[in-house]
Amino acid sequence: MIELSHVSYSYPGASAPAISDLSLRIDEGEFLLVCGPSGAGKSSFLRALNGLVPHFYGGRFSGSVRLWGRDTLQHQPRDLADLVGFVFQDPESQFVVDVVEDEIVFGMENLGLPQTIMRRRAEEVLDQLGIAHLRRQRVSALSGGEKQRVAIAAVLAAQPRALVLDEPTSQLDPHGAEEVLTALQKLNADLGLTIILCEHRLERVVQYADRILFFPGVGSWGLGAGESGPTPNSQPPTPTIGPTREMLGQIGLVPPLQGLGRALGWQPLPLTIKEGRAFVARQPLTDNRQPTAAFNIQHSTFNIRLQGVTLRYGDHEALYRLSLAARPGELLALMGRNGSGKSSLLKALVGLARPSEGRVEVAGRDIARVPTEELARSVGYVPQDPRSILYHDTLREELEFTLRGRGQGTGDRGQVAEDRIQGTLTSLGIAHLAEAYPRALSGGEAQRAALAAILVGDPQILLLDEPTRGLDYSAKADLAGLLRALCAAGRTVIMATHDVELAAACADRVALLGDGELVVEGPAAEVLGDSLYFSPQIAKLFPGSGWLTLEDALGGLSP
Repeated sequence: MIELSHVSYSYPGASAPAISDLSLRIDEGEFLLVCGPSGAGKSSFLRALNGLVPHFYGGRFSGSVRLWGRDTLQHQPRDLADLVGFVFQDPESQFVVDVVEDEIVFGMENLGLPQTIMRRRAEEVLDQLGIAHLRRQRVSALSGGEKQRVAIAAVLAAQPRALVLDEPTSQLDPHGAEEVLTALQKLNADLGLTIILCEHRLERVVQYADRILFFPGVGSWGLGAGESGPTPNSQPPTPTIGPTREMLGQIGLVPPLQGLGRALGWQPLPLTIKEGRAFVARQPLTDNRQPTAAFNIQHSTFNIRLQGVTLRYGDHEALYRLSLAARPGELLALMGRNGSGKSSLLKALVGLARPSEGRVEVAGRDIARVPTEELARSVGYVPQDPRSILYHDTLREELEFTLRGRGQGTGDRGQVAEDRIQGTLTSLGIAHLAEAYPRALSGGEAQRAALAAILVGDPQILLLDEPTRGLDYSAKADLAGLLRALCAAGRTVIMATHDVELAAACADRVALLGDGELVVEGPAAEVLGDSLYFSPQIAKLFPGSGWLTLEDALGGLSP
C-alpha cells in the first residue's frame, strides 16, 4: 500500500510548486493510470514514489510518502528498490551496461540474488516483452522502442511490489505497446503487482486501469497561441482521482472513442472498441457525411526523392532498395513496427546517415554533394530524443543560435529575429519557458522546445521523429494544426510516428515500412482505414466508412 499525505514539492529555483498538498492512497494490486497535460506534475508525482523527489532532485518537500510503511524521506531510492521499480520517460537515462541481457541482470546482481534465480527471471521477462532475440544485442544499437522494452524488462526482473512507469509505450508501435500493456495487466491480475502508469495515449491503456489520477495543470499551460503560462507562485489545481469510466466522463483529455460516446450520450461510457460497437449496433445512426475534400497538395513536383536507397549499419541493412518521394505542401507519415527503418530514413534525408547504394535528392540536388551545414538551412530535423539537440542555457538562446546560423540574429535584423523567436514560442505555447533551462523541461515541453529551435529557422522541409512523445491530446491537436498550416504554406513535413491518431488527423499520405523496405504507401484513409495494427479508433469502430477521426464521425452521423 502506498500513502501520500499532504505532499507538496517545488524544484530548486522554481517559482511555483509542481505538486501542492496532495493526499491519496494506492491499494496493493491496483492498476492506477496517471494522466493530464504536459507540465502538470505527473512525472514529479511518479518520482516522489521512489524517493527521487526530493533525494535526487533537491528542492522543497513537505508531507510524507509511505511505501508499505517505509517513509521515502527516511530511505534513499536504492533502499526502496525492492518495493518500487521505476521506468523513466527516457529509457536511455537508466541504462548502465551495453548488452541487453547484462542490463536485465544488473539490477538483480545489486540485490544479491542467486544466479539460478537471476537466469530464470531474465528468461521470463525476455519472453514476456518479446525481446528474447535481442538478448545479446548492444543497447546502443537498438531502436527507441526496443530500448523502452529493455528498460521495462530490467525493472521487472527485480520483481518489485509496485511498478511505476512514465510513458512506457511512447516509442512503441501499436502491436508492441499492446504486448507490453498485456504483460503488465497479466502481472497485475495474476501476481498482484501494483501498477502506476503515466500515459498520454489513453486509448492504449484505459481498459486496464482500475482508477485514473488526473493532474489538470494550470489552464494556460496547454499548447496554443497567445498562452503565457503560469504566473509566479501560482498553485497547480488539485488532482482528482476516481474509477476509470467515471473519470473519462469528466476530464477534457479523452481518446476519440470516449469523445464520441460522450457526444452521443452512450452510457455506460465504453472503454473498448468492442463495447463501442455494441452501442453502434443498438443505436443505428444515419450517415449524413459529405465527401471529405482531399488535402490540397499545392505542387506536383517532388522536392524529396529517395531512389533505390540501401543503408547499412555494419552488417545490418536498415533500409533496402527503398524508393519514396514527397511534394511541397504534403505531410507524409512514416509508420511501421519498431526497427522497420523509419528513423534511418529520416537520418538519410538530413545527411546524418549515408546510403551505401541509391540516391537521396532534396530540392533536386543529390545530398551526397551538399555540405551538411548547407543542407541544414533548408531541412529541419527533430530527432526521437528532443533533448539531444538542446544544449544552451536557456530556450531563448537555442532559438537565437538557430537564427545566427542563418545570419538573422544581429544588426538591422535583430528586431525581426526577436519577433520570430517570440512568435515561434507563442505558437507552441511555451513563451513562458523562454528563460528556462531546456534540458530540465518535462518530456512534452522538451518536445515543443526542440520543435521551436528548428521551426524558428523557417525550414522548407521538416523531419520529425515521434513528435508526440510527451504530448497530451490537446497539445497533439494543436501540433496537427500547426503542421497543416506549415503544409498550407508550401512546406514539406515528413514524420515518423507510432501515433495512429496523429497520422489520421493530419497526414496526406502514409508510407508503411517493414524491415527497411517500403511495404505500401498511399492516401491516409486507404492505408490506415484497412490496417490491422495501424487503424485509428474511429476506423475500427466504423470499418469501411473511410472515417479516421472523431470529427469525421461527428460530421457524418446523426442520431
